[in-house]
Amino acid sequence: MMSNTLPILYMRLRRVVQITRGRTVKLKDIAELVTPPEYEDTLDDLIIYTPIRRDGNRVLIDMILITNRIREVIPSMQIQLFGEPHVLLEIGPIRRRSSLPLIALVWVVLFIGAGLTIMNFHADVSMAAVHKRIYEMITGRSVERPLLLQIPYSIGIGVGMILFFNHLFKKKFNEEPSPLEVEMFMYQENVNQYVIMEEYQKKKESVKVK
Repeated sequence: MMSNTLPILYMRLRRVVQITRGRTVKLKDIAELVTPPEYEDTLDDLIIYTPIRRDGNRVLIDMILITNRIREVIPSMQIQLFGEPHVLLEIGPIRRRSSLPLIALVWVVLFIGAGLTIMNFHADVSMAAVHKRIYEMITGRSVERPLLLQIPYSIGIGVGMILFFNHLFKKKFNEEPSPLEVEMFMYQENVNQYVIMEEYQKKKESVKVK
């Protein structure tokens, strides 16, 4: 006997998807799908959106657009959505190989900038005078350069920064995110929320104009 039940698609949209400019966006690129096997290929390769130049580098695709595209090819499909009702596309240029001279230049600039920051801080708080006074209090002798304190202190700054940021080049010491990663995540979340609100506002304005 033939089953009279309608096909069901269970779908969860990804929050943010990065694509290269000029590439068409298929349903499998922006969502995780669970559906009967006979519909998988059709839905996976279903073109949802083709970015154009005037779109800029961010585009919001909401569930209404996705539902309309699905119903065009499978009118009887029942859609069950889990999670966010939209996905944010970040459209970037085609990636090129990293430039080693540019990386070296950025590394040198950051290194010099960080060094100057530390030195200016030490000058502001008179760290050299503090080291001299501590050395004199411990040993009873006054010296111009108390290397016994300054060398371990300098090494400690480097080790402390490595432990604080939980990174040594690409190696992480544990799975806990560093403060910098948390701040970057919060910043990106705020940017995404702002862009989503702006895109919805643009859609409302375009509907009013029509």
